[in-house]
This record gives sequence, structure tokens and C-alpha cells, in this order.
Amino acid sequence: MAAHERFKFKSALELAAKIEELKVDIALQEDLSPLAKPVRVRGAQAPNAIAALPMEGCDALPDGGPSELLERRYHRISTGGAGLIWWEACAVVEEGKANPRQMMLTEANQADYARLVGECRVSGALQILQLTHSGRYSRPSGKPAPIVPQRDPLLDPRVGITGDWEIASDAYLESLIEKYAKSAKLAEEAGFDGVDIKACHRYLLSELLASHERTGKYGGSLENRARLLLEIAKAVRASTGSGFIVACRFNVFDNHPYPYGFGMGKDGTFDSSEPIKLTRMLCDSGFDLLAVSAGNPYYLHPQTGRPFDSPPEGIPVPNEHPLESASRLFSLAQLVAKEAGNVPVIGCGYSWLRQYLPLVGSANLERGGCSFVGLGRSSLAYPDAPKDILDGRGMAPEKCCIACSKCTQLMRDHERAGCVARDSRVYGPIYKQGREAATSGKST
Repeated sequence: MAAHERFKFKSALELAAKIEELKVDIALQEDLSPLAKPVRVRGAQAPNAIAALPMEGCDALPDGGPSELLERRYHRISTGGAGLIWWEACAVVEEGKANPRQMMLTEANQADYARLVGECRVSGALQILQLTHSGRYSRPSGKPAPIVPQRDPLLDPRVGITGDWEIASDAYLESLIEKYAKSAKLAEEAGFDGVDIKACHRYLLSELLASHERTGKYGGSLENRARLLLEIAKAVRASTGSGFIVACRFNVFDNHPYPYGFGMGKDGTFDSSEPIKLTRMLCDSGFDLLAVSAGNPYYLHPQTGRPFDSPPEGIPVPNEHPLESASRLFSLAQLVAKEAGNVPVIGCGYSWLRQYLPLVGSANLERGGCSFVGLGRSSLAYPDAPKDILDGRGMAPEKCCIACSKCTQLMRDHERAGCVARDSRVYGPIYKQGREAATSGKST
């Protein structure tokens, strides 16, 4: 591994030279036409191969409905030109909310979401809603209320789990199936093109995939650990129309020690065998779209999922170069894409590359490493980047995400999240408020 460095490249040639120096598998391609090609997903078509990934704003109304800030975010993204908009985490049960302001689609607020989804149709992008249960990281009333499928000696103390804390029963997990199906039906009626059954970042279904030591029908073997995810997908499919998209964003690599992490060998390194098997299971079960992710943003290695210049408060500077972090994410997407065949796969890890991300994304598309180039933090900082890329203007350096981790810090401080650097008028005061509350011990 190379020493961590901040982004400093003044040209694509400088970036290419660093890639060669580090011997990482990252290609650059000047022909950006692959980004403009439509992508078929089930019976629908995304107008281009750029996806806005789910970046949670933690700013819904108390009932889970859309607030002014939430509507502003999706209006900005929807006019930005992405071919697919992956809406952020939407809780399927109250106790599964990650924060009191998490989205939650209900009969009471469905009309408001239907209106907003309709307003976001301006670009013709496909719209996918991410359904979630936060599990270990549930905070529905602003205080930790973890629901865990397994005990974890490394993570338990971080959420206040001590002693004989009970794990979620099989009966409780099974009861969630109808909750996901109901939420999916509400999403379909509200105008979404599909839903994501979220299984990443160590939330409930993600951690369940790693529950090697759990007993019963949802633990132990991979077939058992993936059972709830597949049962939910089956119920969602039964409750929605034939053209409705069923997707899954999942962790390929938890970077968390075995037996508590997924995609982990007993030697502490990445083991591709179970991620490959899981990909095959998802495709065989009829999933229409897969999105790749990795890591745990709440633990010590957030660079596993998001290469950055500066870490959040209290997180050490990584012992690897951000290009190594990005290369690993690209390789994970390529691994899944190879196994998924005709099922489209969304890659991630591009935002750190700033104005050069189209060169890398186009190369990854060309060599079959993904079907969509996914933009996460970039969608907060520079929501109209897809339009600039596809119109031939290129990305403006002064508008790019600077990978400062302040959007992540806002979430850690239990505040409403957005881009502090590029949207400072709105999020600068919120960031200051969150930092002051966190340092004074008043953060909720």
C-alpha cells in the first residue's frame, strides 16, 4: 500500500502517471460515448449510463414525508441529467429508522411523494427507491435503539450493546417481509420505477449476510444468511406489477473481521467466493439491477466505500492511497458484473477523481466493469455533472466534490446532510451547528 495523498492532479496525464506509479488497475479513456448509451433495466430504459447514487439527507419530515430540503435535493438531481436516480434510504418500519428524519413512505404521505416523483420526471431518468431497516444503527427517536441479527464484539460497544442484549428473533425478521412488500407497493403507486432492497453498509440485511454464528433459518450457511433478502424480493415481486424493477445495493466486501464480516477470509483479507455466490443467487432469484458497495461508514475504514482527502472526525488517515481505494471498488464491481451477465450493475468510487471521473467511468463501461457509473457524493456537490459531461463541456473543477468528508460528518453529528463545500449557503450553517452540538455533548 502507498501513502495516503490528497487529490493534486492538474491534468489527466498527471493522474495517469500516478496510476502507473502505484500499479493500480485503473484505465482512462478519452472517448466518453459509453456514458451516453441507454441502459435497459427489466422492461424500462435509462437514457444514459450515469446513476445518482443514494446519499441520505436525514431531512425528511417527522412522519417520513418530503421536506423542503429533501425536495430541493431531488429537484437538483433530477434536472442534472443522470439516467438513473437512486433515492435514498426509506425505512419500512418506524423502529428501523436510522434517524428521526429518515424517509418513510406511508399512506399518509404517499401523495406528497407521488407529486415529487412526478416533478422529478423531467429528464426521463429511472427512479429507484431504496428500502431499508437500519438494524444495528437504528435511532428512530434520536437515541441508539439497535436491532441486531448477531452480536459483534467490535461493533456492539459503539452502539451501547452490552451484557445479554438479545438478537432479533427469526419471527421478527420474518415479520419484516410483508413490511417491505407493502412499502414496495406504495412506491409503485407513487410512481417509482422500482425499489432497492438495501443490503449494504452493515444495516440489518447487510449484517445478516455476515451472520455466520447465528443459529436458525437466517444464520450459518450463506443460503440461510441470504434467505430473508430473497424472501423479501419474492414478496415484493408478488405485490407489484410485472414491469416493476427489483434491485439490490449490497456490500461485496465489509472489511470487517471474520466471522462478523461478509466477503472476508479467515486471514482478514477479501474472499470473493461468497460475493460471487450471492451475485449468482440474486440473479437467479430475479433481481433486475445490482449496485455494488463496500465497508461500514460508521466504523474505522470508511475509505473502503468512499475514497477521500480528509477523514471524518476521529477517523485515522487511511494507510492506503485513495487511488488504491478506488481501484478496489472498481474491481469489486467488475467481479459482480462478470457473474451477473445481463443483469445491469452499478459501480461506485468515482467522486474522488473529480473532473477526471468521466475518463475512468467510460473506460470501466467499455471493458464491462459495470453498466452504470454511480455518482454518490458528487451528486450532492455537483448535481448537474451528468449534463455537463454528456453535453461535452466536461466537469468544472470548481464545482466538483473535494472529498472533505463533511457530508459524512453531518450524518455523524446527527444533522441534515449535504455538501458543505459547494452548497455552503445552505449547509455551512448546519455544519457549524452540528459541530458545536457534537463538541459540547448536546448532539442528538
